[in-house]
Amino acid sequence: MKLTRLTSVKCWLNKVNTCAVRIGPVVLILIVCFFAAAQTPLSAVNRYRDGSSKLNKGDFDGAIRDLTEAIELSSHLVPAKGSSFGNRLAESEASQITVVDPFTANAYTNRGVAHYRKNDFERALQDFNSAIRISPGLFVAYVSRAATKRKLGDLPGALQDADRAISLRTNVAEAYNNRGGLRYDLGDTDGALSDFNKGIELDSTLPQLFYHRGYVFIRKHDFDRARSDFGRAIQLDPNIARAYEGRGTAWMSKGEIDRAIADFSRALELDRSLALVYLNRGLALMLKGRDVEAQGDFERCLALDPQLKSDLVRRRELARCLRGTRPCSDLK
Repeated sequence: MKLTRLTSVKCWLNKVNTCAVRIGPVVLILIVCFFAAAQTPLSAVNRYRDGSSKLNKGDFDGAIRDLTEAIELSSHLVPAKGSSFGNRLAESEASQITVVDPFTANAYTNRGVAHYRKNDFERALQDFNSAIRISPGLFVAYVSRAATKRKLGDLPGALQDADRAISLRTNVAEAYNNRGGLRYDLGDTDGALSDFNKGIELDSTLPQLFYHRGYVFIRKHDFDRARSDFGRAIQLDPNIARAYEGRGTAWMSKGEIDRAIADFSRALELDRSLALVYLNRGLALMLKGRDVEAQGDFERCLALDPQLKSDLVRRRELARCLRGTRPCSDLK
């Protein structure tokens, strides 16, 4: 197999990764500090602290219980006259408002994060909606709701929330990371690149920004810059599977098959749920003549994601063509 022949079809080989892989996990921002208004019961504050602590420790059910108590204890109506918050609620307005204590918005937001972490995105969305109704300028609620809408497949709605979050706070790197991911998913490659560049300008220690930008460079077929960004992400955090996945894809594009296999293998050591990595490592193994190992990877790929079967078949046939074991004339 000649390297020039491999290079001529590199984009076809890597089509799964460059087009089907979504940018990786978003960054949810927890409220770790808050302002408790004078009328917030101390018991609500204590439950909030307990719930937020449990959330940080990964006890999502315990967090939901405590934060629900905090919400119940701090939720109340304040009449128009004598309100310590200065809320002059007319009778008609009071009938439409169930919470006026801004503290409660923080509790809803953190409870929403707990639901999100449990993959209960519908309940998470309800909580973030409640938080925004109470505090329409709450930055973290928009960031979190954007992430949730993305999980639910509402990418345009998620982008609107991401825009709103950045309009409220223009100096938070994680917000640009999240919006860049949405733009990437929506096909706005240049917009995504702009956001990741801005995020890195604000905080060059976030590995997500580098490996996300690496995928943008792969989409742009700028494989050298992609490898550089994936390498920087790995330096910052050597345990990010998708950074190795991306760098392996970039190595494949240059015909560096052994390096690609090494990176794909490291990605799978860190996360064995990555179906596309099994597919691409299988292709790389085939190109090295290691067909038995490749077949094992293909079987694991399809066990994780049966919908990849048609892609797998086409690329496996291409790999055979590149090795010279089947004719290439009928390949599309």
